[in-house]
Amino acid sequence: MLTRRQYAEARDRAAAMIRAAGVSLTEREVAEMDVADLGLGHLEVEGSCMVTFFNTQRVGAKVLALFPNQTMPEHWHTAIGSDPGKEETLRVIDGTLYLYVPGEATVKEGRVPPGKDACYTVRHEIVMHPTDQMTLQPGVRHWFQAGPAGAVLFSFSSSANSPLDPFTDPTIVRVTRIVD
Repeated sequence: MLTRRQYAEARDRAAAMIRAAGVSLTEREVAEMDVADLGLGHLEVEGSCMVTFFNTQRVGAKVLALFPNQTMPEHWHTAIGSDPGKEETLRVIDGTLYLYVPGEATVKEGRVPPGKDACYTVRHEIVMHPTDQMTLQPGVRHWFQAGPAGAVLFSFSSSANSPLDPFTDPTIVRVTRIVD
């Protein structure tokens, strides 16, 4: 849950980061930005800010901003009916991103948020810098965290149903609730 002021401040901060990374945004895109605190109430630690450029029945494109050391919690893109789930390519455009996927535990740079060890089960770390990209297949658990200066990245994917994506943390609520 975020107050309107917290939401607006995070949105404006994320828009400034995205623009500083060289991505143009319209005022409408900024106004419609998804500031996702995931119902956890500590956006600076877990969550993200994202602008959806388009999401058709076949493809989608977003730009995400993560504040310094902010973590997008562990999740995966699940099958829905005959759809096998979202295939997603992450491409870093500014800052450093620590991506975690299944494999040998190699966490060195990033950190699991305090008290959340059970909610972050994949620990194979891939350090990504501008122009680095990684494609994640449907159903692959993953999470990512910004480096100390934050990160801006593109997400190119098959059609996205993000509100339906499962998270390892059972307390997550995908749709942000804004209060006065």
